[in-house]
Amino acid sequence: MAKFSFYLLIIIMSGLTSLAKDVNITSYGAVDDGKTVNSVAIQKAIDECSSTGGGKVKVPAGKWLCGTILLKNNVVLSMEENAVLLGSTNIADYSIVDGFTDGTGQIMGYCFVGAVDANNTGIEGKGIIDGQGKQVLAANGKSKRPFLIRFVRCNNISITGLNLRASCAWTMHIFRCKNVKVQGVTIFSRGLANNDGIDIDCCEGVSIKSCNITSDDDAICFKTTSPYPCKNIEVSDIKIRTRCAAVKFGTESIGDFLDIKVKDVYVSYAGLGIVKILSVDGAQIRNIDIRNINADTANVPLMIRLGARLKTFRKGDVKKPVGSISNVSIKNVNVKNATSVTGMLFTGVPSHLIQNISLENIAINSAGGGTVEDSKVILAENEAAYPEVRMFGKSIPSYGLYLRHAQKVSFKNVSFTANKADARYAIVADDVNGLEIRGWKLPAGWPKATVGSFTNVKDVDISNSSFDKNAVVSR
Repeated sequence: MAKFSFYLLIIIMSGLTSLAKDVNITSYGAVDDGKTVNSVAIQKAIDECSSTGGGKVKVPAGKWLCGTILLKNNVVLSMEENAVLLGSTNIADYSIVDGFTDGTGQIMGYCFVGAVDANNTGIEGKGIIDGQGKQVLAANGKSKRPFLIRFVRCNNISITGLNLRASCAWTMHIFRCKNVKVQGVTIFSRGLANNDGIDIDCCEGVSIKSCNITSDDDAICFKTTSPYPCKNIEVSDIKIRTRCAAVKFGTESIGDFLDIKVKDVYVSYAGLGIVKILSVDGAQIRNIDIRNINADTANVPLMIRLGARLKTFRKGDVKKPVGSISNVSIKNVNVKNATSVTGMLFTGVPSHLIQNISLENIAINSAGGGTVEDSKVILAENEAAYPEVRMFGKSIPSYGLYLRHAQKVSFKNVSFTANKADARYAIVADDVNGLEIRGWKLPAGWPKATVGSFTNVKDVDISNSSFDKNAVVSR
């Protein structure tokens, strides 16, 4: 009986395979004049392809105007070279897919190309998906902004080789999906607020590789807009240019972030930081490995913030207590031109410490020019504020490292240079238990007395550095 069942399964699977076929959207009435709305025709091609076993829905060269299209089980949208899916400027042509509220309070969920509760699906090819974001925004207002690509609760997704342009909101949002591959994708999304590149939200088993991202908002952002975790994720070989953060964890952070690796990233410009790790809504962030980051120009290159905003983003979700950030390793970071704000800003909140943070081989060149008055600034806690460096005001009292509310933190082989002399401290540390500083190099000739200001700092190990403990003022 068992043997019969096995052979029956083979026969059924063979039958399904024989039913699978590729279809062309032109066979369903799609017109490539850039004016006809083809949503119904393309959706019909997708639905029929899925119902007959799956395959590829081919989009040939041409301009194909449409609104929301949703992929189904076992269907891959295949974009030929010179094929353009052009987003309609009429919001009535789009559907809301699994709506939610983002960290700024806006209702999100409109979708251009995506899938819901589908398996074995994706998008491939050398074609272009153009959301016409500015035109959509002008016609409909900022409260109705479609994501360019959106997959919700899907398994086994592959998005490869595409050119993604002009999204009206986040370019790619992947939510509660498992086994996701994004490779060889080029994103150019400029000119609008919230033009993120790739947002991975509450997903497991994700690989992002060999992508080129130019965005007005965060380039690669890990989010948790629901209590489910982001975990087992690898990012590698990425080129980034962004007005905001190159790689960010949060701000939406109600679910955990676990076992995430980022390596081999080149950043030509990052207006609001290279790496930002932010838990402000209750997330446990741990086992984060970041290495081999080269950047040209950046504002506050490295930032870690554990806060207590404690928002929720979906109906029915319950607020969580303050989370944690622990077991973070950052290695081999080189920044040629950082702004004068500060090089590294790491802070928890009172009674909630960031823990087991390790940095090694960090080189940062900054603009310099900080003043003695800047060094006297005391930063407010702002526990519930939106996590951004500007939450602390215009001045940071240190040019190198600001560290507060932390335990077991290690900095090895860190060097700072600057275009102008800086009268601020190299290091300001407050409420720290266990601080290791080894192999630090600071600009030669700068006043030794201004190296460090330590307040309520215990168990300090300073060695093999261009200064000694006598250069640190302890309170």
